[in-house]
Amino acid sequence: MFNKNKKTKKVVNREMIDDKSKKSRPSSIGNGFYYSFLTVILLLCLVQITISAVLNVSKIVSYKAKIIQITKTRDSALALNDQLKDNIKNFSNVSGMEAIARNNLKMSGEDEVLVIINTPKEEQETRSEKFGWLGSKKQK
Repeated sequence: MFNKNKKTKKVVNREMIDDKSKKSRPSSIGNGFYYSFLTVILLLCLVQITISAVLNVSKIVSYKAKIIQITKTRDSALALNDQLKDNIKNFSNVSGMEAIARNNLKMSGEDEVLVIINTPKEEQETRSEKFGWLGSKKQK
């Protein structure tokens, strides 16, 4: 009945070909969704990295400004400390104490005569205003 020498033709049903292509399409749609999801995640990561970099740069700038301000404050405090140390040295010796006694306390030495000239209050007030001496002017 059948002839063995004849090659048999394969009958291909078009529906089978369409079924195979349909089966491969859903996997490509799934891959497309997967890749787009990964792209969105990557973009979110890049945005987060950019924001953190900007914030870090702004913190660095503010910290440098604070360091400069603190350095200036420290230098002024050191200068004031040196000045105070010099004042302590000057007032610790006898000549410094003698100068304080002469100028502020109106004292004199054993062989000296102290002469104090009082000026009228009006003249004294005009002098203090003229030269900017606030110590001699009475405050209300």
